[in-house]
Amino acid sequence: PAPGARVPAGARRQVTAAQLRERGNALFQAGDHAAALAAYTQALSLCDAEPERAVLHRNRAACYLKLEDYAKAEADASKAIEADGRDMKALFRRSQALQKLGRLDQAVSDLQRCVSLEPKNKAFQEALRTLGSSMHEKMKTMSCTDSKVEQMFQILLDPEEKDADKKQKAAQNLIVLAREEAGAEKIFQSDGVRLLTELLDTAKADLMLAALRTLVGLCSGHRSRTTAILAELGAPRLSAVLGVEHEHVSLAACNLLHVMFDSLKEGLQKDFRGKEDAVVLDSSKDLKLLIKHLLELLALEGASAHGRDNALNLLIKVVPRKSPKETNNSMSLWVIDQGLKKILEVGSTVCGTPGSLPVTENSRMSASVLLSKLYDDLKCDAERENFHHLCEDYVRSWFEGHELAGKLRAIQAASCLLQGPSDAGNRVLELEGIMDSVLSLCASVCEAHQLVAVEALIHAADKAKRASFITANGVSLLKEIYKHSERDSIRIRALVGLCKLGSAGGTDFSMKQFAEGSTMKLAKQCRKWLCNEMIDAGTRRWAVEGLAYLTFDADVKEEFVEDKAALQAMFQLAKSEDRSVLYAVASTLVNCTNSYDHEEPDPQMLELAKYAKQHIPEQHPKDKPDFVKRRVRKLLTAGVVSALTCMVKSENPALTNSCRELISRVFLALVEEAEDRGGVVAQGGGKALIPLSLEGTEVGQTKAAQALAKITITSNPEMAFPGERIYEVVRPLVSLLHLQRTGLENFEGLMALTNLAGISERLRQKILKEKAVPMIEGYMFEEHELIRLAATECMCNMAMSKEVQELFLAEGSDRLKLMVLYSGEEDEKLRRAASGTLAMLTALHPPICKRIPQVTVHWLEILQALLLSPSAELQHRGAVVVMNMMAAEREVAEQLIASEMLEILSVLAKDKDKP
Repeated sequence: PAPGARVPAGARRQVTAAQLRERGNALFQAGDHAAALAAYTQALSLCDAEPERAVLHRNRAACYLKLEDYAKAEADASKAIEADGRDMKALFRRSQALQKLGRLDQAVSDLQRCVSLEPKNKAFQEALRTLGSSMHEKMKTMSCTDSKVEQMFQILLDPEEKDADKKQKAAQNLIVLAREEAGAEKIFQSDGVRLLTELLDTAKADLMLAALRTLVGLCSGHRSRTTAILAELGAPRLSAVLGVEHEHVSLAACNLLHVMFDSLKEGLQKDFRGKEDAVVLDSSKDLKLLIKHLLELLALEGASAHGRDNALNLLIKVVPRKSPKETNNSMSLWVIDQGLKKILEVGSTVCGTPGSLPVTENSRMSASVLLSKLYDDLKCDAERENFHHLCEDYVRSWFEGHELAGKLRAIQAASCLLQGPSDAGNRVLELEGIMDSVLSLCASVCEAHQLVAVEALIHAADKAKRASFITANGVSLLKEIYKHSERDSIRIRALVGLCKLGSAGGTDFSMKQFAEGSTMKLAKQCRKWLCNEMIDAGTRRWAVEGLAYLTFDADVKEEFVEDKAALQAMFQLAKSEDRSVLYAVASTLVNCTNSYDHEEPDPQMLELAKYAKQHIPEQHPKDKPDFVKRRVRKLLTAGVVSALTCMVKSENPALTNSCRELISRVFLALVEEAEDRGGVVAQGGGKALIPLSLEGTEVGQTKAAQALAKITITSNPEMAFPGERIYEVVRPLVSLLHLQRTGLENFEGLMALTNLAGISERLRQKILKEKAVPMIEGYMFEEHELIRLAATECMCNMAMSKEVQELFLAEGSDRLKLMVLYSGEEDEKLRRAASGTLAMLTALHPPICKRIPQVTVHWLEILQALLLSPSAELQHRGAVVVMNMMAAEREVAEQLIASEMLEILSVLAKDKDKP
């Protein structure tokens, strides 16, 4: 809640510019530079005479220098110099500011002017000497940098040089130099690209890394350099480096390509616009060239498995449109025509078969995500139809005339599509013979073949189109496999298929597919497999998939959260290299915390449904709030927060927007109880929620923003979000004020912003910049009293900002009238917030005092009612407002004295209980 007004104790007098300047000088001497700056600024607003204004500008420049805002110091000193070109103090201050801004030549000319005006001044002479020597150093460094760049390359490229430390230092210096614009340009001009190419061609990992990281500096945000570098290195060489066996080198090449894509796409950053605008570059050819080579890398047998993954990840990041607002999807269409079959080559790879492409456990998932993103980027039926035809042709080409190996590739491709753009997967399953092959291969004696078929069956099982067919044909088959297979890897997958088919009723307790108790048996088996470290992680991942479906059942949830070993095993998997488990872990946690959406059924509709003998969903008794609260506590104790933060950090395609939404839902459930929030923040939950609130599905972003609001309301925000992080929280909180959000979300957003607005002016400025003030005002008219109160309290803290104070004086606005009227409302909390705002406004912005009597005829009785209130807080606020109004304007003071105000104040002044 908003604090009371912070108001100077003595009565307010009309102050002059001279008095304010004196006050500023005293504050400056005392070391309070921010307050001194405010006093000089206020004095400027009252002063018209040019010489006095020049002195005030000069004094403000001194404050800005102390506050390290050198650009403003230079601007203010320049204004003083415009008024008097011989003002040595202003010249000296401007030279100090220019020096800090790196404009040494201009700083020197200001200092030379000071010395010529006062040749005997030792301070000026000393400053000029120091500046002269630092100019000399800079010149020396610049010429030295040229020779240094050559020297570094010599050390790195010398085959005779055996000193590893020397080489490492040279590499590090080169990378650091490339991060600065001047250094990057120097390397570029010194024939650096050819030398870096030589480093890449040495095929030595450490030299290749140094070259790639230096190239990142050269390309960052600089389009013309990127174009030149691409022309010299050539896309084939870059793509070959991406495909090398050395994991770190491949990753560094991936990073370089990403930077190149960004520079070619975004074009220029402001800093270099002047230099580059002369050359108009068309980068679409370069982009297509790079993408073409990435697509070729996917199907290249000699490329490494992680090189292939990096290529897929890059394509996911750079090809589809970032938002539907961009109308041009030509890049996606081009990639589908040129590369869809190459992407399916990775997606349809059957590990362990002769001649198969090297892939990792994440490759198929990445291929599915890329296919899904490309499909979602299509805009019309004709484009989607083309996508379907290409997929069907690819699957047919393997299925027909390639014996068993071809059938397996076709089925694997269908699996990949079902996990990605499932519409395309369903279409492929309807091709003649595919589904029959899946069912017959499920009974194969070869483990690898059986795995492919069972996985395809599972992926098809939760796609509604096929589910009824599979329920009819697949359940008995999967039960057979589960009961009789010798191999855990197959049994675990068969079990997941059964879980998927068995959980078709969702959380509806009365729609269970299995016989009583068998769900519990299956869940127990899943937990057993999950904890068995002898089984490979890829297979244990399927145990989590099973639990993701079985935890719809509340009995299963209860047993699972009691099983500490199983929880730990799941969290370890979530932190592991295999990221394809993320979605299953997040789904399981959403089920255990009941953080999915559940609508309360309308009682009248229930009666109708009973009457018509229709099915009515029932809630499991163990899904009642008390049970859920206990489960959340157990998950927190088991370390769920560190697992979630680790999942969010993952720069991986498996962290899809729907997966981010599930994680946001879990976080919101974890911070439901105020006493749990500190623990969630301590384990990194606050930090993880910020990215979740800024990108993803709209629901996911809102849930994460609401979790941030809950934390901000009950914790000290400066400790929950230390340093710069606190400013990142503002945008998500403001998003909760949008009209399409629920009342609870609006209320929590307002409460959280109230807390932030009370902390500092910089935070208030950030809230203003996010255009929150009009929304906060809107909620002050809300019918719901709690939302109205929260908005008024928020406005009370925002009123400490000059810009907000000005709004209350705007012509034709009812803001001030509303605050005065709310100060006379019956709701005591609302009165406290509104009168607190008036106390603040009248103290900080005296012209408001004059306006109060003009906004409503009831102003006097409202102020008297505050002073006569039984609440000491309201009396205090009323007294402060009256005091400020008395001090501000004679006419207002006369009106106050003419009323009974003097008698009321005399009585209150004698009250010893209320000092």
